[in-house]
Amino acid sequence: MNDNKSAFRSDEYDRKIKQTLPYYDEFYEQVIDLVKILKCDAVSWLDIGCGTGKMGSIAFENVEIEKIVFCDSSDEMIRIAKERFKCHNAEFSVCDVQKLVYAKEFDVITAIQVNHYLHMAERQIALQNIYRALKDNGIFVSFENFAPFTDLGKTVYLEKWKAYQIRQGKSFGECEKHIKRYGEDYFPISVSENMELMRNCGFKAVEILWLSNMQVGLWGIK
Repeated sequence: MNDNKSAFRSDEYDRKIKQTLPYYDEFYEQVIDLVKILKCDAVSWLDIGCGTGKMGSIAFENVEIEKIVFCDSSDEMIRIAKERFKCHNAEFSVCDVQKLVYAKEFDVITAIQVNHYLHMAERQIALQNIYRALKDNGIFVSFENFAPFTDLGKTVYLEKWKAYQIRQGKSFGECEKHIKRYGEDYFPISVSENMELMRNCGFKAVEILWLSNMQVGLWGIK
């Protein structure tokens, strides 16, 4: 039985995710580049769906951090993150994004491969909570799987994705199982639908940060 919403157990997540997502490390580099451009002072940062803490690790190395809150709905992921970060400005929260209660507290909020696990109404609640948690002019950055515009596009990109995973050493059976999670374990929507949801929640600027295969990075300013 899995101990979080992803396809992998917490103790194997870091290894397995790199076999699964093309350009995975690029997600984090893109976030840091954006934050450096938009924020020049020390930042308070909330990382939603933090997993084992990869975003926090890279943030500490590249940005002046006033406070960072590691948030995940998995107790086991938070346990691993706590072991990894014992610094005074790291806090930890076992919480689902739909139940966030922060208000105007963070300069930066990130959600890497999180919101696509939510249905549309749940996404709206999550984004409203994120918007409320940001300070004015705060940045929200999200990376997630997205839905192609056509059935043909979906077929092509899922086959490309499967081929990538096979090249990374996963078995054909593993790849087939992972591809079948589309629409069953996670629920992607199109890039334009993602952006419209963010605008409807009040973000005054919504832009594409990065896009490749079936993953997209989006950012918004409160």
